[in-house]
Amino acid sequence: MKRVRKTVLLKEFHDFINKGNLLAIAVGFVIGGTFARLVTALVENLIMPIVAIPFGQPNFDNALILNINDAEIRFGAFLTVAVTFVSVSFVLFLMLKAYNKATGPQTASPPPAEVALLTAIHEELTTIRQQGSAK
Repeated sequence: MKRVRKTVLLKEFHDFINKGNLLAIAVGFVIGGTFARLVTALVENLIMPIVAIPFGQPNFDNALILNINDAEIRFGAFLTVAVTFVSVSFVLFLMLKAYNKATGPQTASPPPAEVALLTAIHEELTTIRQQGSAK
């Protein structure tokens, strides 16, 4: 009885792993992680040093600190994260813009024949209904 359950479970797992969607998701996940590292490296090694030119350092972690009693409110650390977020977003925007320009405009594929047929039937019925109500 246990042997049968194991083979059924292994077969289900085998079918799950071999689905095309799972492999596409795995590839997308790996490429996404690598792309994130690329964007992070670009921001940390190129963009943030440019931020350091006027301020003397590439982050604001030790600036804008407010001490009240034993509490330390670090506005500078938040500002560093905010500048990094905006920088990453802007770099991502530029990369996607360049990608879209390089790949050209994406044309929509025509609908399947069934959808086209149903659309034609719908339009014909709408025309008939409009003609009937006009009389």
